[in-house]
Amino acid sequence: MDISWIKTFCISAETLNFRKTSELLHMSQPNVTVHIRKLEEALGVTLFTRKQNRVHLTSEGALFYKNGKALLENLDYTVQSVQALAQGFTRKWTLAISPLLAETILPSLLRQFLKAHPTMEVQIRVEESSLIEGLVKSGEVDFGLSAMPPTDRKLHVHTIFSEDILFVRSVDSYDDESGPPLDLAEILTSETLFTHHHPVVWDDLLIRLRHLVPGIRTVKVSQASITKRFVQDGLGVSFLPHSIVRRELLEGRLVTIPFSLFDLPKVSTFAVMQEEGALERAFLNELENRYFG
Repeated sequence: MDISWIKTFCISAETLNFRKTSELLHMSQPNVTVHIRKLEEALGVTLFTRKQNRVHLTSEGALFYKNGKALLENLDYTVQSVQALAQGFTRKWTLAISPLLAETILPSLLRQFLKAHPTMEVQIRVEESSLIEGLVKSGEVDFGLSAMPPTDRKLHVHTIFSEDILFVRSVDSYDDESGPPLDLAEILTSETLFTHHHPVVWDDLLIRLRHLVPGIRTVKVSQASITKRFVQDGLGVSFLPHSIVRRELLEGRLVTIPFSLFDLPKVSTFAVMQEEGALERAFLNELENRYFG
């Protein structure tokens, strides 16, 4: 029995369309049919039936898909483990980090951490903060860095740092020296406000803003890095964590607008793990030794 037959079958079971399967596997549709037929002959069962020009799994096909998928996943894991061992890796460690943090704190942090742990295979998953707690709980990842505070008290949680959010605008739209006095209400009603690129602060922040300044026009953007680019290009304004815009402020590509309507909230970054072992502690120390606020 050829492993490629099983792979072709599993993808066919997911698509229920041999043409789509052929496209995904970059093979001809007749070859897909041949793989399925050979697998059925080897098993002595029918895996698919056709009804009204549509492909359906038989009960035998559904059972074989479940076990065949697990077989392929175990095979992939075994191959990766052997390759990691051949490369000198002695442990795999998976980190989940939110997009909000991946652009800012991850590169320099990862460089130092990998240098200190040369025999460890690190996998990075960029995931929304709302998913990271669940990934840690399920064991899919070993360590999470999230912009949301976890709720499960069984998890080990550390608040890594807290920082201000800043009201920012493009440089071209405001000259700090020669521009007119700032009118926050005018800015908020004349400019597009990009929102919801942070998972925690926006609902309450918008309620307070709209109470004080009616007529605010908003556009939701899910990624802070995209919001930053939109603001930098003069498409609107936004409130962004200091760490996200630190470089652009230093390089003069963005400016902060003094905000006096009310006290802006702070945002925090949380480390989440099931167990706090030596490796997790080392990563925490690396995090805590750096200043991101």
